[in-house]
Amino acid sequence: MTKNSQTKDQSEELENKANTEETEASNAADVENLESEQEENSADTEDANDDPLTKLQAEYDNLNNKYLRLYSEFENFRRRTAKERLENITKAGADVIEEILPIVDDFDRAIKSNENSEDPEALKEGFTLIHNKLLRILEAQGLKPMDSMGKPFDTEYHEAITNTPAPEEDLKGKVVDVAEKGYFFRDKVLRYAKVIVGQ
Repeated sequence: MTKNSQTKDQSEELENKANTEETEASNAADVENLESEQEENSADTEDANDDPLTKLQAEYDNLNNKYLRLYSEFENFRRRTAKERLENITKAGADVIEEILPIVDDFDRAIKSNENSEDPEALKEGFTLIHNKLLRILEAQGLKPMDSMGKPFDTEYHEAITNTPAPEEDLKGKVVDVAEKGYFFRDKVLRYAKVIVGQ
């Protein structure tokens, strides 16, 4: 190895050593700066934590944020359920009307057919068939006619429009005639029966 190359190697070693020492010194300074910043932040936080107004303000902000979020969620829920309820009512109404439309068609056909018909029995039979078809559709939707004839008068189901002498002794206090039929809808009274009660 020549003298020049030895000198060059030594100078590189010295330069590397100096760079290493400089880097270590810089890192140490950064660490010291970071520690001092942390201490200052810690001191500021402690000061802030010691201040009751700051504590109260932070607590207020936190509770206010929670309230606003909760209120917003509730408003969204209320609007969504109101919209869904309206859609369900509209859909249910449309479904029932769609079921009844064939009955309207039957009535149209019966009216057209009866214009030239002179047979009263055929007329009666046609209206009876349409009536029965309508009742079947309504029963499928949950409607049920109330059977009141001969039953004891009950204010839960009946509305007495008048009293009349009972034709038989065992009909006293019972329904002897129905002026307007009552109906249940899904096992709840939809319309009270208007009845005549025997005395």
